[in-house]
Amino acid sequence: MNPDLDLVLERIIRAPRATVWRAWTDPSRLEQWWVPAPFRCRVDRLDLRPGGAFVTRLSDGGAAFAPHLDACFLAVDELERLVFTNAITSTWRPATPSPVTMTATITLDDHPDGTGYRILVRHGDPESRALHEKLGFADGWGTVTAQLAALAEGTATA
Repeated sequence: MNPDLDLVLERIIRAPRATVWRAWTDPSRLEQWWVPAPFRCRVDRLDLRPGGAFVTRLSDGGAAFAPHLDACFLAVDELERLVFTNAITSTWRPATPSPVTMTATITLDDHPDGTGYRILVRHGDPESRALHEKLGFADGWGTVTAQLAALAEGTATA
């Protein structure tokens, strides 16, 4: 972790790691929490392998779904880690996404109270990190993490 380039969010989710993993890897579950409510999400592609596509759309207040994320998975370690970047599109083309280019690492660890959940978002330069923080990294990622926790904790026995 480089504090000049990276942003981090950590939380304990009171659900088994497999339940949290399923919320990330099952498109119908991912759609329930991936964007801050009241926005709605549609998963177009979720190809869980290195080089696989991660493509979502978003709708605001019932409007038509518009592009949200067109990314590529770099690593998928079952029940442990997901790494994706929007610097490369789902078709392996170089990208210049708005508002910032980033690589996100999601890490899941066993914790006595459930799952230790960590998001590390890497940026290429301090300006991109500062912009992402200014645009609401903590609020945005914090909100969707809370939504993920609510889903996982509500389905922990499912």
